[in-house]
Amino acid sequence: MSLNAKEFIAKFESFCPLWLAEEGDPCGLHLGTLNKQITRVMMTLDVRPEVVEEAIAKGIDLIVAKHPPIFRPIDRLVSDDPQIKMYTDLLKNDIAVYAAHTNMDIIWGGLNDWFCEMLDVNVCDYLVKTHEVRFKKLAVYVPMDYSQKMRQALGEAGAGTQGNYRNTSYSMIGTGRFTPNENARPTIGSSNREEQVQEARIEVIFPETIQEKVLQAMYQIHPYEEPAYDILPLDNSPQSLGLGRVGRLEAPVAVEDFVQKVKTAFQLDGLRLIQPKEAKKTVQTVAICGGSGGKFYSNALKKDADVYITGDVYYHTAHDMQSNGLTVIDPGHNIEVVCVNKFIEKMEEWKKEEGWTVDFIPSEVNTNPFQFR
Repeated sequence: MSLNAKEFIAKFESFCPLWLAEEGDPCGLHLGTLNKQITRVMMTLDVRPEVVEEAIAKGIDLIVAKHPPIFRPIDRLVSDDPQIKMYTDLLKNDIAVYAAHTNMDIIWGGLNDWFCEMLDVNVCDYLVKTHEVRFKKLAVYVPMDYSQKMRQALGEAGAGTQGNYRNTSYSMIGTGRFTPNENARPTIGSSNREEQVQEARIEVIFPETIQEKVLQAMYQIHPYEEPAYDILPLDNSPQSLGLGRVGRLEAPVAVEDFVQKVKTAFQLDGLRLIQPKEAKKTVQTVAICGGSGGKFYSNALKKDADVYITGDVYYHTAHDMQSNGLTVIDPGHNIEVVCVNKFIEKMEEWKKEEGWTVDFIPSEVNTNPFQFR
């Protein structure tokens, strides 16, 4: 089946919801429109001029990126600037660009969890708490013929996600009764005559942050002029989410051996190691935060981490880390490139589930600006 960009992004956001992004983080659509059919989607870490050239050459309709291409406001659209020309080239070639940034870092089963898998770290907790979300329950009554469509639409809106499961719901069958008045335009029945319809009561839970989106999805599918539904607050424990991860290795390993493991896992020619004078000899508890997470080193200390892995550590912050007795591995920001193939794998799973006829293509451009000599 052909694929509309909005449908694809709805699926993407059911896994990587926008509401999880940190405040001020410009996630979502950056350029172009999602109101179009797509046949070729490219996943990339960064959107750079070389990546745009690649996308044009490969006939890409939509780019999904980890790093937002427009992180700060643009003052002028002057195409003499290579960076600005990149934006104009995207628009000329009708290539939409969508970014998932800190929401990709925060989701359970996301980027930081993939890092831990690569390093054989068993995740115990997040590093920095960012969200505490309460849940609500929607109970909606629909004719039986619409029950499957309704469950699918609610799932695509993000309802029914519980831990490692998605599209969870519960249904009961019953009889709906109503009498339309003379001003009604009923889907079933006629004015001033009592009607009985076999209906399904569909129940789903959802984070309160997406209530409007869930209700919008419900209204779009529901055939009735006046849908019957309930929204119930839940007293269940709120869901806590956060940046970074903390976990443990099966057994302690020497620091130097662990450094080599990091280099091998991320295929690095080199990295930066920060060690205090009284450095620990072995590593078992590991804290990790992809990207530039130097400011969170105090959280790694509070979690009793033997080592903290993060990128872009500032010179003076490194001094502070040393003074506080923390060993830190800085493998660089570019290790986040692992998200490219990981998301291609997920997109291929979605393609199989939904029967999409679309090609998912990993960018082959190396956007790492640093080299080791």
